[in-house]
Amino acid sequence: MSLVKSLRNAILYKGSNEFNKQELIGILVFTLKLMDVKSAKELIERGIKSGVIVEKDGTLIINEELLENEEKKECLRDEMASYIAKMLGWSKEDVVEEAEKLKDRYGDLDEKILVYLFGMDKGVDMSRFKDKLEV
Repeated sequence: MSLVKSLRNAILYKGSNEFNKQELIGILVFTLKLMDVKSAKELIERGIKSGVIVEKDGTLIINEELLENEEKKECLRDEMASYIAKMLGWSKEDVVEEAEKLKDRYGDLDEKILVYLFGMDKGVDMSRFKDKLEV
């Protein structure tokens, strides 16, 4: 499950954007049953790295404004992945999974950029998305 959807669900469940690390892991894993413990820890690290989660005095604070921005990025990523999937006859999930593998070649780029590059790499005309990307 995506960073945005997982964190959004945790906020809705608790009614607050502030958690301690174990509490957030518990909500994601045991209460909402969205992922396993390892995935929850990785999601938190990804959130901290992207700035969506800020750690302050042992408390994880989810920046809801940045979360909203990430949500918009995910919408574009999903739109591109669906388009690529349609053009290649793949599933959207397979496109996103294969695009993630491009991190080995290009480094730690934003997911929407990876999906865009994956489409280009597979010969899909991605010109309709070029102006929507914020690099």
